[in-house]
Amino acid sequence: MELRVLRYFLVIAREENITRAAQILHVTQPTLSRQMMALEEELGIQLFHRGKYHVTLTEEGMLLRQRAKELVDLSDKTMRELSHHEEALIGEIAIGCGETKSMSFLSERMMCFQKENPGIAFNVYSAIADDVKERLDKGLLDIGLLMEPVDIGTYEFLRLPFRERWGIYVKADCALAKKEAVTPKDLAEVPLLMVKREFTRKELAGWFKEYNSQLKIAATYNLILNAAFMVTSGMGAAVSFDLGKVSEDLVFVPLKPALETGAVLVWKKHQLLSHAAVQFIQHIKNAI
Repeated sequence: MELRVLRYFLVIAREENITRAAQILHVTQPTLSRQMMALEEELGIQLFHRGKYHVTLTEEGMLLRQRAKELVDLSDKTMRELSHHEEALIGEIAIGCGETKSMSFLSERMMCFQKENPGIAFNVYSAIADDVKERLDKGLLDIGLLMEPVDIGTYEFLRLPFRERWGIYVKADCALAKKEAVTPKDLAEVPLLMVKREFTRKELAGWFKEYNSQLKIAATYNLILNAAFMVTSGMGAAVSFDLGKVSEDLVFVPLKPALETGAVLVWKKHQLLSHAAVQFIQHIKNAI
């Protein structure tokens, strides 16, 4: 498979129309159609359901779209890294992170590093730790900001000097909002919006102890903004880190006994990082 053909495929998948894709790519429609038929023949699968006016992806086509996007992104990232000039630090640093106050510290370091090196650009990808790790392992990210507990056996890491406090986000007019802190017993009968990540849920199960089996899980989530909308609509209380004021209508109440989580900055062992990424990691080490 050629990267050029994969780029053509991605445009067709996006536009769902070969004629329109051909116009965007500045190639003829017959040429583009032949390229796609040759790709299907090479792979031995059908990539498109072809209609009179548009095309849609088959299941195999949807899988190729995901993999093609990763390959094209990795190729583009590599080209940017190799094109930097030696007289100045130039390039892109790709960072994956979850929703955490530790991002405030990292953002300050990014700002300072960029001020010293104006030719540096950051590409920030937000997701839960499992997704960030997957992209790190594929080489699509240079660095990941992960919340513990997390398996870091295959990574080099820096432990950040901050800990995140667990609690719940509830509506301001909720009875729980008036408490200084909430206990496992307080939450045993409350519909909860729980974080989706399995590692984290196991840690929370240890905090709930004997009440864990009594919990009413109304929904799971991976982005607190979505959870905030669900809390506002009355679905329940969202178990989360303290991320500050996520909504005017919500109040954060900490857990009692207190539960805190650390953050680590990781990068893959034995992976050849770009000069820019290496220098940024050293910059953070110096700050810590």
